Amino acid sequence: MNIFAQKDLKKENLPGRSIWKAVGKDGYSPSEKITLGFARYSAESGPMEPHQHGEEILYITNARDGWIRYGKEKDSLKEKVYLKAGLVLHIPELEWHVFGYDKDGFVDAIFFYGQVDNIRPEEIVKNR
Repeated sequence: MNIFAQKDLKKENLPGRSIWKAVGKDGYSPSEKITLGFARYSAESGPMEPHQHGEEILYITNARDGWIRYGKEKDSLKEKVYLKAGLVLHIPELEWHVFGYDKDGFVDAIFFYGQVDNIRPEEIVKNR
């Protein structure tokens, strides 16, 4: 068993978010089967571009004036849905989505993938 806290994890800055990889490929606790980590969407990371990837579950742990938009097409996303602690988002494979926030807003979440490979769109298409 590997027991650890989020503060033990290395922060990685990506466009539009900061993440802490807890379990999975390149995670603090390696796994070949699952991926779990923490994410923060805020002005510190800059704006996020709409993106898509493998099926994902997010559990919102905290939010202030933060939101998600989603849809089947990158340029045709639905209205903002404001997020709050306790919400679960189940994002289907390759669904376009983007997180954002109003001034001084943020979203904190735990993310989960049921795999460590075929998460990025290029991996999914290549391995079909």
